[in-house]
Amino acid sequence: MSRPDPDRDSARDRIVALDKRRVWHPYTAMDDYARRVDPLVIVRAEGARLYDADGRSYLDSNSSWWVAALGHGHPRLVAALTAQARAFPHVSLAGVTHAPAAELAEAVCALAPPGLEHVFYSDDGSTAVEVALKLALQYWGQNGRPERQAFVGLAGGFHGETLGCTAVSGVELFRQPFAGALAEVFHVPSPGELGVSLDHACDALAELLARKADRIAAVVLEPVVQGAAGMRIYDPAYLRVARELCDRHDVFLVADEVFTGYGRTGPMWACDHAGVAPDLLCTAKGFSGGMLPMAATLATQRLFEGFHGGAERAFYYGHSFCGNPLGAAVALEVLRIYEDQKVLAGIPAKAERIARCFTALESLPGVAHTRSLGMIGALDLSGAAGYLEQAGWRVFEEARRRGAYLRPLGNVVYVTPPLVIPDDDLDELLGIVSESVTAVAAA
Repeated sequence: MSRPDPDRDSARDRIVALDKRRVWHPYTAMDDYARRVDPLVIVRAEGARLYDADGRSYLDSNSSWWVAALGHGHPRLVAALTAQARAFPHVSLAGVTHAPAAELAEAVCALAPPGLEHVFYSDDGSTAVEVALKLALQYWGQNGRPERQAFVGLAGGFHGETLGCTAVSGVELFRQPFAGALAEVFHVPSPGELGVSLDHACDALAELLARKADRIAAVVLEPVVQGAAGMRIYDPAYLRVARELCDRHDVFLVADEVFTGYGRTGPMWACDHAGVAPDLLCTAKGFSGGMLPMAATLATQRLFEGFHGGAERAFYYGHSFCGNPLGAAVALEVLRIYEDQKVLAGIPAKAERIARCFTALESLPGVAHTRSLGMIGALDLSGAAGYLEQAGWRVFEEARRRGAYLRPLGNVVYVTPPLVIPDDDLDELLGIVSESVTAVAAA
């Protein structure tokens, strides 16, 4: 236990006071936060651990919202960032290019599912999906099908924070405040929903496309795992059906691999579980190893050529930091680390540890359902479901006392640690999860 340090305590109190006076936190009821929450004040992060102003360390069980796939402060990523900052930190990508952006695009396409040959850069997962939506709409608009203005999304899907992403997302709590301003989207049952069979989900998509394909620009989905919905895992066979139906009706398939990509489910891409290639693939989070906001949308040659034919057909979209050299240099180094350190090859053994832990927890009386895939483990606590339920937060508090940051999704407790978390740290984290869930279940 660390000794009291008045100077440190005073500095911490000052930061918390400033924070509560000025900072508006994401996904947070701010009145409750200001009144009740004692936040972690992080001063350092390394590997799988966060270090706070009180001198304690916490295992980062969700890779800081799923971004730190290689852990915090990987020395090679720090070195790549530093070297690029010394050369030039930013130039626009308008009529300009540079080695990090060009070489990264080549490297990503080499690892992508077949047929994805072009890369459009943006800032984060939301903008990567927004790019895909706009590409699909504009493609059809200037290639003979302007009536294709709608999208298909899955119930429980989550694709980001911009208005387009909010529209295709299927978490009603997040959609409802903006419902009157959203694009037309048809939501179909998800094969990841409890009580929804694979056949029913496939039939619902087939029936919708048979009736509405002439109005639909793209089907948008998170392949195999719906993260924000509560780590819903579904049969990859659904992806194969979705691909066949999109081909039959000539509708684009958009794979949102922002969370599932870069090895989170085991292979490089969750689409690999089904052996399918989308028309558009969105990547972020692990893309830059959690170092910087950086994202990409990968597209087929058909889509790319659909914007040829003069200035009036160009894609007029681009963020100020599109193709940022710092982010591109770091993202390129991420891929080199994956290859040099054989990151994907190390996942199965760690995934087995996660699976064993969560399978064992299913026998507890307060646990309703468990599942795991790759570097994801999740369970539903008994009782009402939903993002606003509080049971998971009781587990969060138990885990915090034991040295882990275990932010839940309502009544869903889950882990998504760095892919390279050391085995000792992983075992400690899983032990804390077991102890914390057991403590809440027994209460």
